[in-house]
Amino acid sequence: MLNLIKHDAVVEIQLARPPVNALNLDLLRALQQALAEAVRDGARGVVLSGAQGMFSAGVDVPALLTRDRAGVREYWREFFATCAALAHLPVPVVAAITGHSPAGGAVLSLFCDYRVMAQGPYRIGLNEVQVGLIAPDCIQMALRRVVGAYRAERLLVSGALIEATQALDYGFVDELAVVDEVATRALHWLNETLALPSHAMLETRKIARADLTRTYADIDALPIDTFVDAFFHPQTQVALQALVDRLKSKAK
Repeated sequence: MLNLIKHDAVVEIQLARPPVNALNLDLLRALQQALAEAVRDGARGVVLSGAQGMFSAGVDVPALLTRDRAGVREYWREFFATCAALAHLPVPVVAAITGHSPAGGAVLSLFCDYRVMAQGPYRIGLNEVQVGLIAPDCIQMALRRVVGAYRAERLLVSGALIEATQALDYGFVDELAVVDEVATRALHWLNETLALPSHAMLETRKIARADLTRTYADIDALPIDTFVDAFFHPQTQVALQALVDRLKSKAK
């Protein structure tokens, strides 16, 4: 479910779970392991990429709807643990957003240091509200620190998915590139950053990201049970089932 590509001191972790890189339990755990192994093996930076046209479609909703409460809780704990792994990564990480990136895909990108997105008719956003989910504060703060409080509120409450040019205007992403050069541009930014005096860069980065690391210092202190309760709200279940039905219809 992952392709690992070495670029000298940088490891590119490419999501590779066709057709849309939906985040299931196995992919989340594999990503956590790959991040840990990259650091253990001496990587000085990480690029997180996807397939051309699709970074990640986010949560694997069809699979999640088949799970009981314990299974749903297990899933969301692993999702937040993946966010924590990115938040605590001791080396810079760049999101190479190679296409569409709704919901969970957008969330993962927010925990990276820098975001390069494919230019064109690709969309990104936290559209949880549109499918009946509540975006918890531990996720909202990741968006607030990137686009600012007011802009984050507008995007979150509406569950908006915005195109790449608007995402750049809002500061949601840092740079646009043609789709087949997204990973290359991500690597370029990362190499420029790694060329800086390492002690000063890494310590300054640590201070700048302290809000993320504090929020995700203890996964079990996050409001996971409250989030799971909201997942089983009748309106949420109806909205999620409608989403699954639309996906099945498109697949025919």
